[in-house]
Amino acid sequence: IKERPYKQPLNQTIDILAVIATVMGVATSLGLGVLQINGGLNSVFGLPNTAWMQVAIIVVLTALFLTSTTTGLDRGIKWLSNINLGTALVLMVFVFFAGPTIFILETLTLGLGDYLQNFIRYSLRLQPYQQGTWVRDWTIFYWAWAIAWSPFVGAFVARVSRGRTIREFIVGVLIVPPFIALLWIAVFGGTALYLDLFEGTSIAEAVNADVTSALFVTFAELPFSFILSVLSILLILTFLITSADSATYIISSMTTNGSLNPPLPVRIAWGVLLGGIAAVLLIASGLEGLQTASLISALPFTIILLLMVFTLFKLLRQENVRKIK
Repeated sequence: IKERPYKQPLNQTIDILAVIATVMGVATSLGLGVLQINGGLNSVFGLPNTAWMQVAIIVVLTALFLTSTTTGLDRGIKWLSNINLGTALVLMVFVFFAGPTIFILETLTLGLGDYLQNFIRYSLRLQPYQQGTWVRDWTIFYWAWAIAWSPFVGAFVARVSRGRTIREFIVGVLIVPPFIALLWIAVFGGTALYLDLFEGTSIAEAVNADVTSALFVTFAELPFSFILSVLSILLILTFLITSADSATYIISSMTTNGSLNPPLPVRIAWGVLLGGIAAVLLIASGLEGLQTASLISALPFTIILLLMVFTLFKLLRQENVRKIK
């Protein structure tokens, strides 16, 4: 059977869309993370919350993740990822026990039940009659943001999951991380809700004024607030570094015919481009610009994702028939 050449127009178009979606998705994450870091520095150290301060943070962040990405998957990225996970778990466990533990567990149970009961309704919810913008600005934005990340995350997870079974992949990617995310939201969100409802704090008002201050205003009501805030800023920074250096590696691989070891100049070029796009979006239009960038880049790739789902089922069916024979 004569194999079809890889670099056909359709394949090239899909690759280009994947690169664009990944670049914009990661740039959006960098921008949002930088806003969070700047909010933390403003709350803890009183540094100005301005566009130029955010650009300075991006410059430092870009330099750090470029340093990390030059070490490859088995050193810099792996070490930082392990440190991130351990630090995040320690932080979550501390807030769980230092905060309203029973209320957090009740919130987790209530939220999980509400999600399972209303999954379909929430998935199809829009506001055409009220002309509201909340669903568009947040729910649809987060969908688009996840879709924009999908080329990078799919390729990266496939790269580090080589040799594992589909069952192990599903447990490690689709079950364990969402469960940890549910715990994280219940612990920190539940603590903030409890403080506002029963302790007379004004966390919700602070969030309305500046959404990036929510975490640090919550920490101000807990023991060791300064240490928690500084640790959180460092945690956000290292999370961004691991995300950006992994994305730089995968984008470089995408643009060098799938190379497992992309040339260093290519990785540096893509890293600088990621940081530059994030800086431009922040200076030009802030949070709204970041949301719009994700929506635009994710729209064309949504169709490709649906086709990939169909293709995956087709390949699995063929593999099953091959095993039976």
